[in-house]
Parts: sequence; structure tokens; C-alpha cells
Amino acid sequence: MADTIVRRGIATIVSRPLSPLWNTLTLDRQSSTPLQEQIVAYFREAVLGGRLASGSRVPSSRALAVEQGVARITVVEAYDRLVAEGYLVARRSSGFYVADGIPLAFHDKAERMVGRGNGRVRTPILKNAPWSELVFDRPHEPLALSLGTPAVDEFPWAVWSRITQKLYRERRQDLLCYGDPRGALELRTAIARYLGTARGIACDPEQIIVVSGSQQGIDLTSRALVERSERVWIEEPGYAMARAVFQAAAIKPILVPVDRDGINVAAGIALAQRARLAVVSPSHQYPLGVTLSLPRRLALLEWAEAANAWILEDDYAGEFRYIGAPLPPLYTLDRSNRVIYLGTFSKSLAPALRQGFLVAPPELVGRLKGLKLIADRQTPVLDQHVLARFIAEGHLAVHLRRMRIIYARRRTALLSSLRREAAALLEVGETPEVGLHIVARLRVPADDVAISRYLLQRRIHAAPLSQFYAGATAQFGFALGFAGTCEHQIRPAVRELVKAIEMTAARPPNGARKKNVARLPSRPGDDNPLLERGGREPRGTAAPPYSAARRTSGAAVRTSGST
Repeated sequence: MADTIVRRGIATIVSRPLSPLWNTLTLDRQSSTPLQEQIVAYFREAVLGGRLASGSRVPSSRALAVEQGVARITVVEAYDRLVAEGYLVARRSSGFYVADGIPLAFHDKAERMVGRGNGRVRTPILKNAPWSELVFDRPHEPLALSLGTPAVDEFPWAVWSRITQKLYRERRQDLLCYGDPRGALELRTAIARYLGTARGIACDPEQIIVVSGSQQGIDLTSRALVERSERVWIEEPGYAMARAVFQAAAIKPILVPVDRDGINVAAGIALAQRARLAVVSPSHQYPLGVTLSLPRRLALLEWAEAANAWILEDDYAGEFRYIGAPLPPLYTLDRSNRVIYLGTFSKSLAPALRQGFLVAPPELVGRLKGLKLIADRQTPVLDQHVLARFIAEGHLAVHLRRMRIIYARRRTALLSSLRREAAALLEVGETPEVGLHIVARLRVPADDVAISRYLLQRRIHAAPLSQFYAGATAQFGFALGFAGTCEHQIRPAVRELVKAIEMTAARPPNGARKKNVARLPSRPGDDNPLLERGGREPRGTAAPPYSAARRTSGAAVRTSGST
């Protein structure tokens, strides 16, 4: 490399060519990682990987700054950090050198762990972790038709801010200390009173455990009640993250089918009569949306008492019923203290609050309290007190009444759009007047996962129905949320969904039928929506909802819900 001359005023600095080793340092100016941090990371990995041996001299800060086109202070500060961390040593009037004392054995081990291509040290991947396939990302922003997202555009910021500011002005020292693992008494009292008036649940604040969302509630319950290798009833289709909890704990989930009356208790008894726990969503089954019928409720309670089992009732959206009063929870029918009630504010207010609660029989409270203490000590105390005042002052009740009106309008808009725009491709069928989403089943053979992936690039989240199934068969379609989508956004989103279905391959995802037809891109970012061209299935309206064997391979877009 030729010498580089940089003129600063009247001074001229001539940098000598650097060793080819330093030419491998490439700074990414588009990255969110600061340039100084990139330089530090480069030298760390070079030393740990053995590419820089002890005693090796590194380029001067001036030479490296000129070579990389950065301010010298950036390199100086990077070198100072490397010296402080023990990777480099500075020698007066001589420069910087790799420090002595890093054993060759460590170099060899690090070299074996360096991943090919990116040069970064990787940790070994844990084996025998089937639940890892169920741990997936979901959109971290409100997208059109997002599942499980409430109307964050209607969050009561003014009231929430006023309560927060008032609480902060009080400067209560106890709010900055460790709190009761069960949750702040003020919040537990507010929840108990709210449940008594809004959900018909008579309970004492001492029975309530505040948790960081439904997901932690499921985890604590499983650890409190179920031993390794014991069996648990899980709804099929159902909440995938609940399955993940049990698989991670080496607990066997038993997939119990769901029909129009909810979980099939007789089928559950035939599959695993001595199961230890049943996880159900009676008010609005997730994801199909059906309501557990009264005969099934009574049969479920009878089974739990006879089998000495427990029932975890996930009431993630029970407040949102649009005709008549909300249905009473299963908890209100329990006379044997077999039901643990799980509630969340993720749907009624916002998921980011991470506030939920368990209502447990008195004999379980101590065990759940201990597990909560071990898990994360406590849910953030300040947030608990803001929520407690929000509920106690009546703002939650007002907010929910307002949301029911807004959600009813958005639900109507989605149903109208589906019937006008997608009747030939999607069947809505019966839609219970409860919940925050609608299930639309495909009338034609199509890959709902590929369609969902395609739509994510267009800021639409149509959750693929097939991904809620864990068994051998699945239905194909979409779970479409309406709560977090403004009315004017719904019809354009449905039209995009229709276009995507029309473009996708008209063959079953399991490959049972093969046709040379248009296909969606198989990778995010592929700008060509038609990788293959050909005929297309006629858009008839008489075709039944599509159901076929579930895919067992390939990348999948997964979805989570009640959290």
C-alpha cells in the first residue's frame, strides 16, 4: 500500500504501510456498534484466537487511524481500553504490544471455537433441547392484524402519567426496597376487588401472586405442581409457549383435541387419565376462539377432583365480550379448590407492562411464593403501585368499557373486510362474540407459513394457524388480530392477505399435491413474489376449509400470544 499523506494546517504526516494482518480490520460505518467498540473487539478476538502472539507489536494509534480513516482519539481510547483489560501493554517510546501470559492452551481452545466465516467465538449449542424450536420471535412493534396486541394507540397515557408523577413526588422509600414476592399488598387488594366485581371471583388478597405476565404464571405453576416425566393436558391446537414450558422441564405434554365445545375431556381421559395438570382457556380458546361449554366445564372439574389433578385457567381475554356480560370463569364453578386462575394485563392494557397474576388455593400460595422469590425476587415494585392506583381509582373499569366499544367496531370491520374481499379464499365460519382475534381458515391448498412470512415484509402479521398445532395433522389458515389495528388499516391489510394467498402455491404444504403454480418467496427479503409461474386453483366458494398433515421440516414463522 502506498504511503498516505494527510495535511493538517502546515504539518504533514506520512504513514508507513501496515502489515497485511491489519488490512483484515474492516470497520462498518453503517453498524450501530461504535467504531471504537469495533476496534476493541477486533484486537480482543485476534489475541484470544492466537492470531496475535504474546509480545507482538500492534500498529501505532496514528498509523491505524490514518489507515482506517478515523480520528486518532478513537484509536487511542480503544488502545487504552485494551490495556486496561490486559490484552495490550504500553512501552514508553516504543508503542503497544500484546501482553504476555495468555496461555497457548487457551489459544488452541479458542481457535477450535471460532465459527467459520465470521471469526467470532461461539459457545457450544445445548443438545437435547426440543423446546428450543418453540422459542421464537414475534413482531416487536404494532403491525396490522397482529395477534395478541391490544390497542396500544389507545393507551391511557394521561391518567397513567398523572398517577406515576404523583407517586414519584411522594418519594416513598419503601418503594425502592425489596418487596413481597407475592406482590405489593395494594395491588393484590385492588386485583381482588376488581375480580369480585368484574369477573365474579371471590378471593382474598392473600391468594394472589403477582407475576411478570402469563408466561411466568404458567412456568411457576408447572414447577409448583408437576414433577419431571409427569403428564399435562395441553389444548390442541393451543398456546405453543405453554408447550415450551413443559418440554423445557422434561414434562410430557398430552395433546388433547379441541372442538366447537372446547377441550374434549373424554379424549383427555382416554389419553392420560392420571395427568397432573390441565392448561385450558375456557372463555376464549387460544387460538380457535371457542368457549368451553358448561357440560365440558363440569366434566373437567369432575376429572380434576377424581384424578387429584389441577386445572390452570388462562383467562387472557375474558373481559372482552361484545354481546351481553362476560362469561363467568371456570374458577367460579370450582368447589374442590382444583383451579388456579391466571389473569394478565397484557391484553387489557399493554404487554410491555409485564403484569399478571395467579389466584391460587391457599395451600399452594406458600410454594408459589417461594418459586417466585427464586425466579426473579419480585415484579418491579414501582410499576405495581402505579397499576394498583390505576385499578383502585376506577380507571381500569373505564378503560375496559371504552375498549369494548372500540374493539367491537374493529371486529366488525375485519369481519366485513374478510367477507367482501376474501370469501372465495378464506372461511370465517362462526365467530364467538368474545376475544381479540378471529380465525380464518383457508379454502384452498396454500402454505400459511410462507404467506405469513411474505406479509411480515409488508408490515402485516397474519399468524399461521398451522403453527398452533403440535400433532400430526393441522388446519391451515390465519389467526387475525383486530384489537391493535385501526379501522382504516384493516381492509388494505386484508387485500394484501388475499393477494398473497392468490400468489402462493396451490398445493398442500405437506407436498401431497404438486402443481406448477405461483409461489411466494421462501426467504425474507426476496423481492420477486413469483418464483414460479403457472396455473392457479379456481376461486370457488364451495371448497371446505383446508386441513392436511402438518409440516415437520423447514423454517417456520411462529407466533406467540398470551404472555
